[in-house]
Amino acid sequence: MARTKEKLSLEAALPQGQKPTLKTIAQMSGLAVPTVSRALNDAPDIGRDTKLLVRRIADEIGYIPNRAGVRLRTGRTNVVSLVMSTEHDNHTARLISSVAGGLQSTRYHLNVTPYSPRDDFMKPVRYIVETRSADAVILNQIEPEDPRVAYLMDKKVPFATHGRTNWADKHPYYDFDNETFGRHAMETLAERGRKKVVVVAPPIAQSYSQHMLKGLSETAAVHGIEMNVIKGVTSDSNIQSTVEAVRDKLSRGGGYDAVVTASTTAALAATAAIEGLGMNVGDEIDIASKDANGFLKIFRQNILTLPELVGTAGDFLARAVIQAIQHPELPPLQYLEVPERV
Repeated sequence: MARTKEKLSLEAALPQGQKPTLKTIAQMSGLAVPTVSRALNDAPDIGRDTKLLVRRIADEIGYIPNRAGVRLRTGRTNVVSLVMSTEHDNHTARLISSVAGGLQSTRYHLNVTPYSPRDDFMKPVRYIVETRSADAVILNQIEPEDPRVAYLMDKKVPFATHGRTNWADKHPYYDFDNETFGRHAMETLAERGRKKVVVVAPPIAQSYSQHMLKGLSETAAVHGIEMNVIKGVTSDSNIQSTVEAVRDKLSRGGGYDAVVTASTTAALAATAAIEGLGMNVGDEIDIASKDANGFLKIFRQNILTLPELVGTAGDFLARAVIQAIQHPELPPLQYLEVPERV
């Protein structure tokens, strides 16, 4: 019955062919137009229940604010831009989805800005800043002294990073503790008696690769384990290239008895390479990997995994950039996800 009443209210408030406006929402909700406007703009003096009511009606009737008008009135676009390489890893879809979910009940809209890994990765960030096409930026594939971060800090543009820079104390971020992952992975392999480990590492220029390799190498040294990083492929490489690289490494001998990877894709590739050589994962050789979606344990139960909560990351980053936009005077929101051994 409530749904029928809403439809009748919409028909009364919105003549056929006319686009919904703030006035439409006001008529349907029984609120004043200024109250509706302030609710959509997340004004602190408007109650939570009122905001939820106004946003629900806005979503159901397909209300879309006039971005040009918003920008003229406020100087803002109500857009957050997620800048990502077109060379996607297996986290990409979940990160986009979780950032979008984190923005869903706010006035902000998500815009994904892609760039080719062959291009200057500064280009999309400069474009966003120079055209003022977004109020804030979210970045991933972070480097220790990332020039994009330095540029955004210099321009005083709100942003958050999925990963840490050397200036992480100064900006919002969400990061997975890859150094701890490396330590846990190598400790588990040591307990299983493994002595020679092959690593399919992330791109070495990125912060999380350096963190992970530090954890792995320091723990390997403690336990007297030999560690070798495969050259020519990374955990972001296409699966066929990684299969060939791992198979080539293992087929040359050397007595390798474990593979550590940083992504689901690389773990799948390592499994294919190992089984293609007639070995069984968990018997002659182990695989230890991060697992962002729980898929690996279903695929092969003997793969050693640590979960990474990519969905949590996106939601946190959405909240972090909103605070950076609305309350730049507050300390930046920061979170380090520390994995537990399982």
